[in-house]
Amino acid sequence: MKRVLEPELMEDEAQVKAYAEADFEVPHSQFIERLQAFVNEPDFSGTALDLGCGPGDISCRFARAYPLARVHAVDGSAAMINYGKLLIDDALKPRISFIQGLLPHVSLPQASYGIIFSNSLLHHLPDPMVLWDVIKRFAVPGTQIVIMDLLRPASIDEAQTMVRTYAADEPDILKRDFYQSLLAAFRMEEIAGQIAQAGLDLKIEQISDRHVFITGIAS
Repeated sequence: MKRVLEPELMEDEAQVKAYAEADFEVPHSQFIERLQAFVNEPDFSGTALDLGCGPGDISCRFARAYPLARVHAVDGSAAMINYGKLLIDDALKPRISFIQGLLPHVSLPQASYGIIFSNSLLHHLPDPMVLWDVIKRFAVPGTQIVIMDLLRPASIDEAQTMVRTYAADEPDILKRDFYQSLLAAFRMEEIAGQIAQAGLDLKIEQISDRHVFITGIAS
């Protein structure tokens, strides 16, 4: 099945509200657990970069997991950023900075970051090399890189089955978004090709029937 592009940004208010209020407890907590297992540095006190932060749930989870760290949370959607600012706990506000900007042209406060992470951004990008090029630009030797995203199923039928299996109780708008995201996602071999093209040394692992997890340390 060929890739079918979906809109790069979530800007519709109803869509953003549904996404911000959805229950992502399991995948988001698993993302942070896997990130912690890779980074294994509970006293990390630098600044992390969250690319495609959405309403900021994973940024907040990261900040709680690393109480000495700061986070620059980037998203192209102003509506998502606004939700993030509304939903963030007061205790975390001094350590999380939301930045609205479209990759690769976003202006960031720092030239490099100790950790760069991203969840579910890659499949939104018309040109996937944008993500890898931005990572290269803001990484320095030793930067720890953690990426998770969806994998494209082999067929329309398989995508529809995944929606029924994993989003049966979600609002119709989220079912639609999940389906479109599956069709817009990449296959393992495509991601491997992107990483090779970017000249990055990253490990790629399929961790479920629909998720890929990518890690590495910049050199």
